[in-house]
Amino acid sequence: MDSILIPLLILIAVVAGVLLLIRSFTKRSAETKSNAQATGGPKDPVELARESAAKLNQEQHRQLYSLIAQGQAMAAIKLYLQATGEGLRASRNAVGALAAHPQPFTPETPAKDLLADDDDDEPERFPYRYRAIVSKGDVTREVSSNMLNDEIYGRIRTLAKSGDVEGAALALTRHSDINIKQAREFIELLDD
Repeated sequence: MDSILIPLLILIAVVAGVLLLIRSFTKRSAETKSNAQATGGPKDPVELARESAAKLNQEQHRQLYSLIAQGQAMAAIKLYLQATGEGLRASRNAVGALAAHPQPFTPETPAKDLLADDDDDEPERFPYRYRAIVSKGDVTREVSSNMLNDEIYGRIRTLAKSGDVEGAALALTRHSDINIKQAREFIELLDD
């Protein structure tokens, strides 16, 4: 009887150990599954930061990163929650991802028709202010506008150099906030 008792006790101990291990793994697996379901699945933090930044406009983006830089995580989460309408946990995860992986603001740009003519009614507005300055002698004129860029200004200069002063002046008024008289004065000062 003693010879059977010791191997039987060892067998019971091994079975109990295996059962405890199985129980531990299933419990851990169930916890990760419920966490994944609650957050919508495990996401790559960089991808989460990119998606989260895309949901903010420029002012919200600036304010959020200002709050993160000041160490005001709760205020940043509240701002994100109000801006996007997402839940508290999703907002917390988004702000955490944005803090860990800063994203630059990228405005949504609609797909541009490559065959579209530049003679549309409304000129395109750019996110920066372009400055064009001309001078002759003591006379200096400046035009600054967010509807101008190097390409458009180059076309205006080409029109002026080809002798079409009126066309250049009209193009300049379309892409800036100056009147036709100011545009003609500006075009007259362009180098020949």
